[in-house]
Amino acid sequence: MLQRLFKAFEYPDFRIMWLGACTSTIGTWMQILAQSWLVYSLSKSAVYLGLDAFFGQIPIFLFSLFGGVFADRRSRQALLLMSQVIQMTCAFILTALVITGWVRVWQIWCLSFTVGVAQSFGGPAYSALIPSLVEKKDLQNAIALNSIQFNLARVLGPALGGLALAKLGAAWCFSLNGISYIAVIISLLMIKPRFVPQSSSEPLLRSMAEGINFLRTREGMSALVVLAFLMTLLSYPLITFLPVMAKTVFHGGPDTFTLFLCLSGLGSIIGALVIAGMQAHAGQAKRSLFVMMLLGLLMAGFGVSNVLSVSSVLLFGAGACLMIVFALNSSLVQLYVDDKMRGRVMSVYNVAFRGGMPLGSLISGFLIKGISAPAIMAANGVLVVLLGVYFLLLQRDVAKL
Repeated sequence: MLQRLFKAFEYPDFRIMWLGACTSTIGTWMQILAQSWLVYSLSKSAVYLGLDAFFGQIPIFLFSLFGGVFADRRSRQALLLMSQVIQMTCAFILTALVITGWVRVWQIWCLSFTVGVAQSFGGPAYSALIPSLVEKKDLQNAIALNSIQFNLARVLGPALGGLALAKLGAAWCFSLNGISYIAVIISLLMIKPRFVPQSSSEPLLRSMAEGINFLRTREGMSALVVLAFLMTLLSYPLITFLPVMAKTVFHGGPDTFTLFLCLSGLGSIIGALVIAGMQAHAGQAKRSLFVMMLLGLLMAGFGVSNVLSVSSVLLFGAGACLMIVFALNSSLVQLYVDDKMRGRVMSVYNVAFRGGMPLGSLISGFLIKGISAPAIMAANGVLVVLLGVYFLLLQRDVAKL
């Protein structure tokens, strides 16, 4: 059982990349925690907090299609190195702004946007690189283990970030994040992928259109892309507005926010372990839709609960369900595409998947200002349940995969 659970670790390059990415992602989550709390502390506004998430994610929606084309005609390692260096530089700039006392919310928004641009090129390259480190039969396991590193970092990052924020200040969180990028840069210089894209003189837009047409012509894939967008549109605000829930509902500080992030991350690790132990076969899309409906119920419960222990359990369960849905849907796309098209196809999927995040954060932020955070959390949960029912019973293309 354990051998199957950690099968992808048998590949040395995957292990190296996993360790480097995990170290870097821990630093990223330290910054996410400190940056969210800093923005909310400076502005006292859920709208400003939503705008920070919007500026960080909208470049991925705007530029990932271009990033996908480059990932299929340039070295994916080189693209990732460029992305990591830019993000590292932004982390150190924010550190300097906080230390000097010159930091303003608009500066944080600008840096978030710059990081988002870097991720719009690095994200498709990373999605395309991971499958080239393992054999196809172990691809779903590799995707699940990659999700584990991300969510392990979601636990360790906020825990370390919360401690650093409370004891040392936000600048330490940002500087440690900058240092953490060194680990993934070293990993990228060490690995040797099984597939390296060849340069192409094909026009950029034509290459981009090939990736879009691939998804359009495969049964169920277009619907899966739509589902990815709507799913993140409704579910991502659960993470974005945890500082608001911690402060307004439970009257807590950074410690309560850290607790929530860690519980969500722990739940996601459990969800990823479930996926890692599964064999890829027909019917996993239908299972994903059932888990999505359970996620909606847990989100709605988190919205209406005002008991910390109950909310903690609900958030843990929601984190597990989120990861199961995201990993199953992502592996479905990866299994149907070959290496030459992987960057473009995954960029289209990621535009939908990541595009829902900034729009969901922005819309929910304005709604929270006029109504309340608990009510919007509960409403989003109900809509996630209805979304699952719709794709399971009415729009059945996804359920057939």
